[in-house]
Amino acid sequence: MISTPKLNFPAIKLRAKEEDGHTLVFDGVRQIYIVLTPEEWVRRHLVEFLISHCKVAITNIIEEYPINLNSMAQRADVVVMGRDAQPLLLAECKAADINIEDEKIFYQATRYNAILGAKYILLTNGLKHLCYQKSAEGYVRCQRLPILGE
Repeated sequence: MISTPKLNFPAIKLRAKEEDGHTLVFDGVRQIYIVLTPEEWVRRHLVEFLISHCKVAITNIIEEYPINLNSMAQRADVVVMGRDAQPLLLAECKAADINIEDEKIFYQATRYNAILGAKYILLTNGLKHLCYQKSAEGYVRCQRLPILGE
C-alpha cells in the first residue's frame, strides 16, 4: 500500500480493490481500475475536484491525453476540453513529495502545451497548485483556478 497523504483538495471516496499485491482504484473517466501510485492519488483528487467544484462535465475530461512531441509519444495527465471541443486546460499531476515549482515541471507542461494549445496549464502535487494562463507574451500566473465548467 502506498502512502496516501492528505491533500489540499476536498476529501474523495474511491472505489478500490487489491489485486496481485497492488491497490487499484476505479477511474470514472476511463471506466477502468488503475494502480494507485502517488501521482494517481493526486490525479484522482484533481479529477474529482474538477467535476464537483469546477463543474466540468466528466465527458470533457481526458486523462493520459496523447501528445506527439518531436516524434516521441508523450501523455498529458489531464486535459479539460472547452465547449468548442478544444483543449482548455492541461494539468500535470505529480506526487505530493515533488516540488512543482521546479522549472523542469513547468517546461514539461509548456512543451506539451506548445502542441496542445490550451488556454491554461495547471501544475499540482496535491498540496500546492500553480495555474498559468497562456498569453501573447508567454504564461502569466493566475491567482486562482479559472471557472472551467458551466
